[in-house]
Amino acid sequence: MTRFSALLLALPAVAALAQALPVTELRAGMHLIRAEVAADFSTRARGLMHRKELAPNTGMLFVFDGPSQQCMWMKNTYIPLSVAFLDEQGTIINIADMQPHSEQTHCSARPALYALEMTRGWFAERNIKPGMKLGGLEKTR
Repeated sequence: MTRFSALLLALPAVAALAQALPVTELRAGMHLIRAEVAADFSTRARGLMHRKELAPNTGMLFVFDGPSQQCMWMKNTYIPLSVAFLDEQGTIINIADMQPHSEQTHCSARPALYALEMTRGWFAERNIKPGMKLGGLEKTR
């Protein structure tokens, strides 16, 4: 094998490392969440697109520049997801279930600073509802 062919074989692994997002641990009551943090325009725009699966209790936390109405969609997203929109204090504003590959928008009911995407039904299965507060968000700002 030449050095060039070895480099070509290594490129996918290098690209995956370059795209790795920071991870934070959040708490929803007694439930721990391992969330990748998408805190800039390009990582928020990519979100969970093109992923085929999520590990249990993992998701993606979108951190926006400031509180405003936030909307999410599922273009190029294979995994059925639920999104919880949160205010500056980490209180859940509303939760929406989203269909894969849909361009239908799902928006926060009032200004949100965060959105947390988890596999569809994750919040409902744990009886996590609007008005509840998530812990650990202070580490993401």
